[in-house]
Amino acid sequence: MKDFVRRFLTAVQFLTRFPVHRTGFRQDDLSKSAAFFPLIGLLLASGGLLLHFALVGRVSNAVVVVLVLLYLVLITGGLHEDGLADAADGFGGGWDKEQALAIMRDSRIGSYGAIAISLSLLGRFVFLTDLTPEKFTPYFVAGQVLSRWTAVPLSFFLRSARAGTGQGSLVAGKISWPSLIAATLLAFGIAAAFLNAKLVWPGLTVLCVAVITGLYYQKRLGGITGDCLGASIQLAEIGVYLAGVLIH
Repeated sequence: MKDFVRRFLTAVQFLTRFPVHRTGFRQDDLSKSAAFFPLIGLLLASGGLLLHFALVGRVSNAVVVVLVLLYLVLITGGLHEDGLADAADGFGGGWDKEQALAIMRDSRIGSYGAIAISLSLLGRFVFLTDLTPEKFTPYFVAGQVLSRWTAVPLSFFLRSARAGTGQGSLVAGKISWPSLIAATLLAFGIAAAFLNAKLVWPGLTVLCVAVITGLYYQKRLGGITGDCLGASIQLAEIGVYLAGVLIH
């Protein structure tokens, strides 16, 4: 039980800014915590829904969505947005693997990164605003849960693009079969509980994001980095919301 608690808290610390006090940290805790990634998505979604329910009907839907997005950025520390921006700069400005990785390491944001963050926030704002009230809750939860699941198969199938350095190296190629299966059952089980039969298209969208981005990372870098994982999480979340808008 102590191992489960420690790994859950590791996942919380890795994916959020919640203050976490852990003892007895082990080197493999982060890779073994991957099974809890979908639960962290559900935790984040719960806070966003509380904010949504408290504000809906009091202010315009656009204001509610802006505040929900602000909540997500603050509670995650902009972790995935930062990954998306770094990946966009690296892939957009790097001609080869070494150059792309060097650009990703640069803390400064470039034009590709700025465009990527702007489009990510704009896309999520437009799609969430366009969701009807009865669709907001299930698709918001599914977006948070399924998007974080993408980091698990990517880390299972791909190795680290940087040997022994970066947060990506702590999980890349180190996810076990039990963790992959547990994360998959949790993610799609939670999403199915909210979406029922409508899970099909969001689920396929997330699978496509994981497969397509994974193949791209392998081709360009020969593996993944932490920034790659953040980029895929962002793209998958946007994809779920878009599916919600398109499905009637």
